[in-house]
Amino acid sequence: MIRSRPRLHYGWIVAAVTFLVLLVGAGVRATPGVLILPLEQEFGWSNATISSAVAINLLLYGLMGPFAVAIMERFGLRRTVVAALVMLTVGVGLTAAMRSVWQLQFLWGLVVGVATGMVSMVFGATVAERWFSHHRGLVIGALTASSATGQLIFLPVIALMVDRLGWRSVSVAIAVTTLALVPLVLVLLRDRPGDLGLPPVGGDVVEPARKLHQNPVRRAFQGLAAGLRSRDFWLLGGSFFVCGASTNGLIGTHLIPACGDHGIPEVKAAGLLAMMGIFDLIGTTGSGWLTDRVDSRKLLCGYYGLRGLSLLFLPFALQNVSPGLPLFAIFYGLDWVATVPPTIRLAEGAFGKQNAALMFGWIAAMHQMGSATAAWTAGLLRSGTGSYLDAFLFAGVLCLMASIMVLMVGRDHHGIANVSLAKA
Repeated sequence: MIRSRPRLHYGWIVAAVTFLVLLVGAGVRATPGVLILPLEQEFGWSNATISSAVAINLLLYGLMGPFAVAIMERFGLRRTVVAALVMLTVGVGLTAAMRSVWQLQFLWGLVVGVATGMVSMVFGATVAERWFSHHRGLVIGALTASSATGQLIFLPVIALMVDRLGWRSVSVAIAVTTLALVPLVLVLLRDRPGDLGLPPVGGDVVEPARKLHQNPVRRAFQGLAAGLRSRDFWLLGGSFFVCGASTNGLIGTHLIPACGDHGIPEVKAAGLLAMMGIFDLIGTTGSGWLTDRVDSRKLLCGYYGLRGLSLLFLPFALQNVSPGLPLFAIFYGLDWVATVPPTIRLAEGAFGKQNAALMFGWIAAMHQMGSATAAWTAGLLRSGTGSYLDAFLFAGVLCLMASIMVLMVGRDHHGIANVSLAKA
C-alpha cells in the first residue's frame, strides 16, 4: 500500500513561522525611526548622535548575514533563531533603563544589530533554498515582504505607544513579543525537509539531513574570498548598497523626521510608512512571482530606475502633502524591497544553489553598509543644513546609476550573457 503525502507540505508551515519571525524582527528594526524625536527631547542628543547608533545597528545587521548562514549550516535553523530571539529580548528590554549614549550604541547598535542580523533576509533565503524546489521565487518574495512590511506596518502602533505611554513602553512591549516567539520556533521550525522524511516542496527526492561541521567563521570568509574575485559579486553588491541606502537607511530612518520638518505629525508620518508596508507586501510578493518568469536583470533595472525617480519627486511631495505624499508612499512601497528576489536569483546563477544563501549574505551585508552610510550621512546633512533635500536627491541619482549596473550582471566584457545566468 502506497502511503499518500499530506496535502499541506510541512514546508509551508516552516515558511509561515519564518514569515512571522521576520515580521517581528523587522518591527524591531523599525523602532529607531520613531524614537529619534523622543530621545532628542528627553536627553538632548542630536540627530547625528542618535543616527550613529542606528548606523551601528544597520551595519551589524548586514554584516551578520553571511555568518548567520554559516551558523545555520553548522548548528541548524531552530537553535540559531532561538538564540537570536533571546538576544533581542535582552537587548531591547534593557534599553528602557538606558541613560547614556554609549548604552544606546551598545544595546540598540551592537546587541540588537547582531540579533536582527541572525533573523534577516538571509534566514528567509536559507528556508526557501532548503524547503522549496518549486515556487522558490514566490516564497522569497513573500518572506522578503514580511521583513520589510513588518518594519513599516508596526510604525503607527509604535508611534502611538510613544505618544501615549512614552518610548520606554515600546522597549518593554517589543521584548515581550520577541520572547513569546521562542516556544513557537521550538515547536514548529525544522531545519530541512529530510529531517521529516520529505522532499522539498515540488521535489521528488528526499535529501538526507546534513549539517556542515566546518567552522562558521571560516566558511563565511571563504565565501567572501570567492565573491571578491567575481565581477558579478561587485555588481550585485554595489547595486544592493544603493538599495539599502535608499530604503532602510534613508526613508526608513529619516522620513518621519523629514515630515516633522514640514509640520506633519509623527503619527501621521508613521502612517505613511505603514502604507508603504502594505503596498510592499503586494509589490515584493509580485516581484517573487515575476522572478520565476522574467529576466532578473530587467526587473532590477526597472525597480532601481523607478525608485530613483520617486526619490527625486519626494522633496516636491513634502511641499505638497496632498496628494504628493500618499502617491509617493504607494509608489515607493511597491518598490521597497522588490529587488531582493531577482538579486537572490542572480546570486544563485552566479555561485550555485548550495552557495546562494551564503553569497547573498555578503551581498546583503553591502545592502546594510549602504543603510548605515545613509542613516548617518542623512543625519549629518540634516544637522548641518537643516534639510534632507540633498540626501533625497543624491539617493535618487544613485538609484538611477544602479539601474544601469544591474544590466551588466552575468555578462562578459563584450556584453554577451553568460550561459549560467541565461534564465536568471
